[in-house]
Amino acid sequence: MADARPAARKKPGQAVSPPRLSGVVLADLVDEAAPEFVRGGKYDGVRYSRAVADGLDLTGADFAECEFQGASFNDAQLRGAGFRDCTLHELYAPVFRAARSTWRDVELHNPRLGSAELYESGWQSVRIDGGKLDFLNLRGAKLTDVLITGCIINELDLGSATAARVALKDCTIGTLDVTGARLQDFDLRGTDFRGISGLGSVAGLVVDDYQLALLAPLLAAHLGIIVL
Repeated sequence: MADARPAARKKPGQAVSPPRLSGVVLADLVDEAAPEFVRGGKYDGVRYSRAVADGLDLTGADFAECEFQGASFNDAQLRGAGFRDCTLHELYAPVFRAARSTWRDVELHNPRLGSAELYESGWQSVRIDGGKLDFLNLRGAKLTDVLITGCIINELDLGSATAARVALKDCTIGTLDVTGARLQDFDLRGTDFRGISGLGSVAGLVVDDYQLALLAPLLAAHLGIIVL
């Protein structure tokens, strides 16, 4: 039998838990003009300017306390790679392959990604500011303390993902899929979206009254409610 209870609302005085972000502070970096990235490589305390890693196999590579001032990773293989205490400016990749990668204390500024394969990845204290992502595949990912602002995402797939303290502010999302996801304090207030799939998994989603009105027809159809 369908659960037709009214949408949950925060109790008076009960606040939404925002993302807890650790600011990335980088100092004493070594400038690297012509980086040589390799599979499983370890990179620590380096500043890269206009780095190009297109088509390289960087499986298991580890980047710690690195700054990328412009970077192209088109069709590079970053499966299982790790980024810790890093900033990436203008990351570019029509095809971005980073399944099962780890991102901790990372800032991405104005990324331009086409198909971003980040399924089963782990994100902790990650900020994305601006940019455009055509397809962001985060199926099965674990997201904790993530803030995305001013970003255009045509398709966001969070199927079977676990997400806590995630906020999207002033973003535009085409379609959002949360099928089988487990959400806690997933804040969409201030973001425009056209459609949501997986309405049986929206518990933990935070929306405003206007967004709730947009969701009402979809929720009615999901519950089999006929509105005349």
